[in-house]
Amino acid sequence: MMLGFRTLLGKEVLRFWKVSFQTLLAPVVSTLLYLLVFAQVMSARSEVWPGVSYREFLVPGLAMMAMLQNAFANSSSSLIQSKVSGNLVFMLLAPLSPLEIFAAYALAAMARGMAVGLAVWLVTLFFFPHVPAHPLEVLLFGLLGTLLTGVLGMLAGIWAEKFDQMAAFQNFLIMPLTFLAGVFYSIRALPPFWQSVSRFNPFLYMIDGFRHGFFGYSDVAPLESLAIVAGSAIALSCSALVLLSRGWRLRH
Repeated sequence: MMLGFRTLLGKEVLRFWKVSFQTLLAPVVSTLLYLLVFAQVMSARSEVWPGVSYREFLVPGLAMMAMLQNAFANSSSSLIQSKVSGNLVFMLLAPLSPLEIFAAYALAAMARGMAVGLAVWLVTLFFFPHVPAHPLEVLLFGLLGTLLTGVLGMLAGIWAEKFDQMAAFQNFLIMPLTFLAGVFYSIRALPPFWQSVSRFNPFLYMIDGFRHGFFGYSDVAPLESLAIVAGSAIALSCSALVLLSRGWRLRH
């Protein structure tokens, strides 16, 4: 029962695990470079919140940024590679329902994103020892955030026909939304107009809610962030299931 789903999920997990030097270690090194550079440059900055230095403030934001980007990369790269190489047809011919295909790609993307986040957190403990104030909240936002971007990667993989289209999606949508979501700053430091603009960025709520789980402080009420992130994840998941059911840009 569900043999096809388990096989596809195992294949997707092994796909990134076998090249873990690139898929897990490289994001950790990149995140550490961001942390060391920005922590050094902004070392004289006062506390962002009571008892929370700027260095500590950076850690959950950078960890979540790495998680979101890697969850997106996992599902999007797998689909576009299958399209370009021509082996996508073997998955479509298999007795797999759209729900099984969706679940396998989404869970593999979440697994990669969560593995990267855990690795980043463990490494940063050597520099800035910190324990999350609300571990379950950290886990919940981590799972929802990686689900959302994993599904976004699926949608991008379905839509794109070439690698340059996928690169455009990554560079002009995912990267700007991530960097402008309060990873390096609190939106309360922005002028009122830009605070309002930032609230239209769904990535803000993922990062802000995740950070609240670490420190108990946030720029947006945690329940509001949770509702927006969960609602966005459900809406995108339904869209991906519809496209998979219709075979849009897949069956040709």
